[in-house]
Amino acid sequence: MRRDRKLPRIAWRDLHGIVLLDKPAGVSSNQALQSVRRLFRAAKGGHTGALDPMATGLLPLCFGEATKLAGNLLGARKAYRAECRLGVTTTTADREGEPVRQRPVPPLDDATVEAALAPLRGRIVQVPPVYSALKQDGERLYLKARRGESVEAPPREVEVYRLELLSRTADTVAFEVECGSGTYVRSLAVDLGEALGCGAHLTALRRLWVEPFHEPRMATLAELEQAAGQGDAALLAWLLPVAAGLADWPGLQLDEMQSQAIACGQPIVVAGRSGPHAAFASDGALLALLELDADGRSRILRGFNLPPP
Repeated sequence: MRRDRKLPRIAWRDLHGIVLLDKPAGVSSNQALQSVRRLFRAAKGGHTGALDPMATGLLPLCFGEATKLAGNLLGARKAYRAECRLGVTTTTADREGEPVRQRPVPPLDDATVEAALAPLRGRIVQVPPVYSALKQDGERLYLKARRGESVEAPPREVEVYRLELLSRTADTVAFEVECGSGTYVRSLAVDLGEALGCGAHLTALRRLWVEPFHEPRMATLAELEQAAGQGDAALLAWLLPVAAGLADWPGLQLDEMQSQAIACGQPIVVAGRSGPHAAFASDGALLALLELDADGRSRILRGFNLPPP
């Protein structure tokens, strides 16, 4: 009897850094993460906030010690380019859902659309889609919705820093949005449609950047697969250092005594400094995220165990 040949086991390794993935449409963020993790053979990995399967664009992937930064990147500003179709609402607020209601689209001009966009800027109250990864009673909302349960997502405040009309047709609107953590672009599309009196759903979404990666050099899955075929050096060229995720943090270079104190969990005093800082050891390795009080006394927010650069 013929037996199927077993696939070779992956030799996982300690790998520390960040990969800026251009996520393709049609795969979940976790599927994309696991594909890249296997290519790099990284023992530990995580992503910094899911993109919907239909969405494309920047998905920072953190490996090893970089996973300790995921919380910082999750809270960062993000920018998207989106398109919505007017006149139809769907169960999921995007093109993946079933139509719920269809209404005629009134004649529109730029001024009318701008007037509808205006209330969606700034600090606003938003109702997240019921088909979302938010948890209620310990379970994801989309799981409850898929079972046909009645789900109500609680409204919450989010920040929309910029919302710009790019183009429009008789029944579509394209826009760019810069927003804070927790903002659902699908909900912006729904709210825009309701303001125009015809309803809407999201048909395309691309994440352009996430702080601090404002002009990201993204890699596609195909590019990473090609690099893996060329050897480890070609693949690792796509791996950013952990410190790249802290480009917006003030840096603090410690001397040997300060480095030893922080490594042992002891406070230090840095005269003339206050607030959050990324602290680097005397050998140049990222050592910790520190919060310095008004007197310059440190509190460790997060420690890192990285080899010297």
